[in-house]
Amino acid sequence: MGVKPPRRYWLTGAGDGVAASLAVKLLESGAHLAISSRSAQPCEALCARYPDQLLIVPGDLTDSQTVREIGERIAQQWGALDTVILNAGTTEYAGAHPTPQAFIEQLVRSNLLAASFCIKTALPLLQAGVLPHLTGIASPATYLSPSHTEASGSTMGSLFESTRVRLAPRGIDVTLVRPGFDHVSLCLDDGVLPTVCSTDEAATYILANLAERPPELILPVAALAALWPLPESARTGQTDIAPCQPDTWSPIKGRP
Repeated sequence: MGVKPPRRYWLTGAGDGVAASLAVKLLESGAHLAISSRSAQPCEALCARYPDQLLIVPGDLTDSQTVREIGERIAQQWGALDTVILNAGTTEYAGAHPTPQAFIEQLVRSNLLAASFCIKTALPLLQAGVLPHLTGIASPATYLSPSHTEASGSTMGSLFESTRVRLAPRGIDVTLVRPGFDHVSLCLDDGVLPTVCSTDEAATYILANLAERPPELILPVAALAALWPLPESARTGQTDIAPCQPDTWSPIKGRP
């Protein structure tokens, strides 16, 4: 029996947060990994450590032409993708009611539009891959609508639900990782919620459970503010942590 070839991944929003932790764990596993962030600079240290496994494809993922060019680079390098993990986006919250229109437009553009462009570009690469799997990571701000009455349907949940139905006949599994919102079914026998408190723990949990390819993967977070978004107070004293490296207090989403 021949040696199993390494799995080929495309990971977006990899400049910081949980995607930085995911990147390290995937590279340590021997996977081939294309990573996207706004700039190549934050991830150059990883390239030095894993030169034969890593492809850095930076760019603004809200620009459709940029995303197409990224897809072309990946196709030239590997010819196909086996897994795509879309994490790029923002975690803004609005305190005013009703939600300002500018906020909704920014939320939709930085998360849903970027994800849509990436899905369109990744589709032919996944179809050429082995046991293809598409995964999206949603923050509370993107899993739910910005308000109860506005931007109905403009969520990562609705996007991935429709994408799952559309891609099922093509043999592409689709998973949405989303916050648990203190989900009671995640509690241990003693009623305690097993919390994910750092991006490293979140990445470990995600990768361990993605192997089952569930339609939804609930990330058990007892205190949502620990990951979505980063509290300003938590950044105090963290300036020595390099970008594109996992750390305890990074935000869950990386910029598209």
